[in-house]
Amino acid sequence: MRGQFLAELTEARAAQIKDLAELNRLFTAWTETVYHARAHSETGQPPLARWEAGGPFPLPAAAALADAFRWSEWRTVTKTATVSMHGNRYQVDPGLAGRRVELVFDPFDLTVLSVRCGGQDAGTATPHHITRHAHPKARPEPLPGDDIPRATGIDYLTLLGDQHDKQAAGRVNYAALASPPPATADSAGQQPDEEGDSRG
Repeated sequence: MRGQFLAELTEARAAQIKDLAELNRLFTAWTETVYHARAHSETGQPPLARWEAGGPFPLPAAAALADAFRWSEWRTVTKTATVSMHGNRYQVDPGLAGRRVELVFDPFDLTVLSVRCGGQDAGTATPHHITRHAHPKARPEPLPGDDIPRATGIDYLTLLGDQHDKQAAGRVNYAALASPPPATADSAGQQPDEEGDSRG
């Protein structure tokens, strides 16, 4: 990507790209027409051909896919065979009393919890007292249009530009110190003394 795609993205060409969507479109075009089709230096095969040679790829079952996105927390079961989580209380198998168990759940539905003990399925936790239906850290997926930036009324880029200018003004120009300025008409015919001053 650095040697082929970004090498073509010169400053002048980048200035013609109006937004991220267009940049993504150009990157996808390069990936699908150049990178995937050209033989890789290490494998000797085009990346797409190498990928397809490994197929067909198994699709996960719906239940396994849902389980992969579940959250879990650990709790110790009380003597009365209950566990608490985020203000909710659940009844579990009495045989688990005093044991440390893993509660597995959909973060958006705390009414259904699976219980695991020692890595094995140990049934479900029956809701006994529910005050919270979703995990406090669970954030719903944004609805269409929710991800559109809202105007703040603050010109953030101007603030950054001003801050950068202030920082740059305090820097020492070491390049200017290394080479003396070119002679001008005012200094013609003047000889510097030992301290470097000019006298007329």
